[in-house]
Amino acid sequence: MTDTTRRAVIFGAGGAGLAVALSACGASGDTTASADQDGAQDGQSQAAQGGGELAKTSDIPEGGGKVFKDQDVVVTQPAAGEFKAFSATCTHQGCPVASVSNNEIVCPCHGSRFSAKDGSVTNGPAARPLAERTITVSGDSITLA
Repeated sequence: MTDTTRRAVIFGAGGAGLAVALSACGASGDTTASADQDGAQDGQSQAAQGGGELAKTSDIPEGGGKVFKDQDVVVTQPAAGEFKAFSATCTHQGCPVASVSNNEIVCPCHGSRFSAKDGSVTNGPAARPLAERTITVSGDSITLA
């Protein structure tokens, strides 16, 4: 085997390994989904698409909230009977927020905190607020619009 052939084989094997590694990294965050017969997307619940019940109002504590990871939404109740919803993805580095307490939404990755009232940053390193999501409260039912 010549030096050129050896280099080609080694480079080819290394390149293939890199391609496999890159595909594996990309696959974990793949958010594409195909539509099934009824128009729903694979991997998403009816509530994530709107129209389905996300929670009962009694599930959301006053001054706190609840994170719905599958729907990428956090629902809060900053004051009695007032319900808000925001993206559950931290604006700092895209980590999912984990909890809501004392009217703050908490990201466990780097300690960012956001207001449960308006999604604004109350403690960095995040510099941008959480995106507001639209919910509908009807009776004791909360749905994602």
